[in-house]
Amino acid sequence: MKSFDQYLAPLRLPHCAFALWMLLPSSALFADYEAGVNAAFDGDYDVAFHEFTIAAESGLDLAQYNLGILYFTGRGADVDYDLAFKWTQAAADQGHIAALFNLGSLYFSGQGTTPDEDRAVELYGRSAKSGHADAALTLAKMYRDGESVDQDPVQAHVWASMALNNEHREADSLRDEIESAMDPQQLSAARRLFAQWQIQL
Repeated sequence: MKSFDQYLAPLRLPHCAFALWMLLPSSALFADYEAGVNAAFDGDYDVAFHEFTIAAESGLDLAQYNLGILYFTGRGADVDYDLAFKWTQAAADQGHIAALFNLGSLYFSGQGTTPDEDRAVELYGRSAKSGHADAALTLAKMYRDGESVDQDPVQAHVWASMALNNEHREADSLRDEIESAMDPQQLSAARRLFAQWQIQL
């Protein structure tokens, strides 16, 4: 059985997590979140933690997501998987795509919650279908290897195509690898399913 780390990168604090791509509900909330973003970019995670906490408690999904990462990594606070789970779930409940993926990772590993691989796969799927390339690649590898799911080259190919569609740099080679082991009927089924998903999205 392969380890969790072979499928997923650890939860981390990516620069893109701090993108201000949505309108914030109030100027005070915006100020708290922006102060947290600036502090994180400056490496001052104590201030980032404080400001993200204020914005997260006011319901801002971006702040909840980032606060979950800070608790997971121990930046600005002690490592606390229970609180990492709490804040990641809060952001995921609002549809934050990366939070859905991270929540799936927490369910998969059982950090901050009871392990639940079925729930993890479900969350990876929701995240992947919303455009999260790492989630799609993770599912492609899981279906390729039969790890926590039934081995299924059709599903593996479809998820690899989804990752490629979302510009994951490893997706092209993974899909080629999966495709090389498929028969023509499987490949045709995978292409049909991917086309159906694209219509539904």
